[in-house]
Amino acid sequence: MMEPSQSEMNILSNGKSHDLEDDMGVPMKMMPEDDQNGTTVRFDDPDGGLESEEFLPNTDGKKPIRFTDFEGKTSFGMSVFNLGNAIMGSGILGLAYAMANTGILLFLFLLTAVAALSAYSIHLLLKSSGIVGIRAYEQLGYRAFGTPGKMAAGIAITLQNIGAMSSYLYIVKSELPLVIQAFLKADPNSDLWYMNGNYLVIMVTASIILPLALMKQLGYLGYTSGFSLSCMVFFLSAVIYKKFQIPCPFEEFSANSTAIHHSLNVSSHIHEYNNGLVHEDDDSHCFPRMITVNSQTAYTIPILAFAFVCHPEVLPIYTELRNPTQKKMQKVSNISIFVMWSMYFLAALFGYLTFYDNVEPELLHTYSRIDPYDTLILCVRVAVLTAVTLTVPIVLFPVRRAIQHMLFPTKSFNWLRHFAIALILLILINMLVIFAPNILGIFGIIGATSAPCLIFIFPAVFYIRIVPKEDEPMTSVTKILAVCFAVLGVSFMVMSLSFILIDWTTGSSRAAGGH
Repeated sequence: MMEPSQSEMNILSNGKSHDLEDDMGVPMKMMPEDDQNGTTVRFDDPDGGLESEEFLPNTDGKKPIRFTDFEGKTSFGMSVFNLGNAIMGSGILGLAYAMANTGILLFLFLLTAVAALSAYSIHLLLKSSGIVGIRAYEQLGYRAFGTPGKMAAGIAITLQNIGAMSSYLYIVKSELPLVIQAFLKADPNSDLWYMNGNYLVIMVTASIILPLALMKQLGYLGYTSGFSLSCMVFFLSAVIYKKFQIPCPFEEFSANSTAIHHSLNVSSHIHEYNNGLVHEDDDSHCFPRMITVNSQTAYTIPILAFAFVCHPEVLPIYTELRNPTQKKMQKVSNISIFVMWSMYFLAALFGYLTFYDNVEPELLHTYSRIDPYDTLILCVRVAVLTAVTLTVPIVLFPVRRAIQHMLFPTKSFNWLRHFAIALILLILINMLVIFAPNILGIFGIIGATSAPCLIFIFPAVFYIRIVPKEDEPMTSVTKILAVCFAVLGVSFMVMSLSFILIDWTTGSSRAAGGH
């Protein structure tokens, strides 16, 4: 066995030192030599046994502090807030549109299926983590497939969370100018700098997101996560209330009295014309559909999958959980997913039942078509802006952690590196937000690629490779389910990308025909 000092230079610390029996409920069965000879590691890894020692003290009973080595002090409630905040994001604004393109029953089935599959994949992650004593997604990939596995997990986390942060900041870019405009009763055609969404998103990033992203530990953001979720509860309450206040067909805000949403209204009427919809004065579309399929249905599954991706945050939150056990962290995950499932369904249902086929990809924009100066909707916009802004630092943590695992695996915590990675990431994301065409494209592409990997494929294949065959042979029910889970993820990715490609192709053809 390597000397303690040398071993510390070749491993990544992913949690505080404690007995693995507390995490697993069973004693550790493998030593480094077991990993070398058989069941868990299938590649030539000279450090193969080191990561199983990550939660075990060295001969002195002490370990130096690494960039991911923190003592778990976060309470159960704060952990639920953090994970719930990681799940909840701007995706909730597109769910009413998704329901309009699937129908209530099909949407409910898809939402429930994705939520259940997300909880099961978290179970696979936690079980794999408990067996080898690793609480980093990237290091589970390394333990299963070596460096390629670590890089694949790190890249998927980076792409997924950059897409998530881009979608959050896109909400800031599109909504904050409208809020300021409503407050100041300003001319919508004004070229004032504080009405420019590009300038505003940069200011919000520099003044709010960057300072929060510089926190050393994820647990410190528990209070901001709780406040963020409270804002989304207010959003949900307003959506439910408005259902009983807005008639169907609704009366559109007069285009003659303001040009605030002129371009939005034009695009809306074009959409209605292309889809054979009648004007709002006709109430023939004021009835809910239980099941429907159209060209936009292809976006629904990626949007739902994107809405439940919290897997990169699970293991960091597990690391900082007070008195962590696999069962306790699974309970945190189940509660968070159930609460978010309830909020998602209610927001989608009442948003859809308010506007039916006229609901837009971003729900708040649909309310603006009725009255852009509505006080309640203005407050809702502020709440949503606050919520998505406070979610960005939560989502940034796993990306920074993945980058450090991939590029600086042997380096101890360094404030300069901690700051530099956050700054570079936020600059990149701001560039994406400024030049991204629309939020639906972000949801579709990212949800169809990274989300299947993080939800379905990686947890399943990591579990298959890490769990010893002596404990669970490939013919066992759990391993067979894991294989099916991975196949489902691959199928989902191919299907979603194919549908989106077909939709883009037909859309381009229609646009060319229109000219």
